[in-house]
Amino acid sequence: MNSGGSNLGPTSQKLNDAIKEHIEAYRKENGLKDTDAVPADALTASGSGLDPHISLRNAALQTARVAKARNLGEDKVRALIQRYTDSPDLGALGEAGVKVLQLNLALDALEKK
Repeated sequence: MNSGGSNLGPTSQKLNDAIKEHIEAYRKENGLKDTDAVPADALTASGSGLDPHISLRNAALQTARVAKARNLGEDKVRALIQRYTDSPDLGALGEAGVKVLQLNLALDALEKK
């Protein structure tokens, strides 16, 4: 029920305001400076809003926060990010993507040990 695009276009003030709010929240959540770039995939969603992957950059910026929340070392989280990252299609098309569901399941499994 919650999937679906907003249908807001690039000239929409509502969309621009929402993106600014998302940038501010992302920077705050992840301890970034006001001048630090935020990955586009942290601010946007697919047509359905159900994205199975995030960029490596997005995952890297969240590593410290996730490690702290999960009571794990950052090296352990980085290793899992690498383990659950798909290569670009045919090795060259597009970008690598972190499989969020599998990563979260692996993190959950560590907490149960």
